[in-house]
Amino acid sequence: MIETAELSDLAKLLFRQLVEEYRDLDARVSALDDMLVKICRTDERCKRLTTLPGVGPIVATSLVAAIDDGRHFKSGRALSAWIGLVPRQYTTGGKPRLGGIGSRANHYLRRQLIHGARSALLRISKHEDRRSNWAQDLLSRAGHNKTLVAMANKTARMAWAILRSGESYKIA
Repeated sequence: MIETAELSDLAKLLFRQLVEEYRDLDARVSALDDMLVKICRTDERCKRLTTLPGVGPIVATSLVAAIDDGRHFKSGRALSAWIGLVPRQYTTGGKPRLGGIGSRANHYLRRQLIHGARSALLRISKHEDRRSNWAQDLLSRAGHNKTLVAMANKTARMAWAILRSGESYKIA
């Protein structure tokens, strides 16, 4: 296609080099994706995490790499606050105060969980389980974006529970 275009020889050379660079990058990304899938298939924690709706090999390996077994977090809410899905909570004198999301949140993990929630939200209309009914109800009340963040928050909390307990996800 480049050869038949009405371009100068220099432009054709540059476009050929760009196409070749794109193919090389695409091959490297495919190799990394295959490596992540292989890691996910061999790691027991990743296998359990991929049973969650909206969690695939990329999100599962990211969660395991970032939080290991979740013992650094007191609760699933603490994990969600660290990721940046809920505000930080400060307690003085027994009175809780909510802070902001903050810029120190794990932006990569938050983005991946929200993309996973977006994928799961596309499929919830086909299911009748408790989580799908909850998400459909929330979608009608709160809107699309708030539902995505709420689903990502729920996924993060369930991932923490799965990593802490060593059990698998059970659809209720």
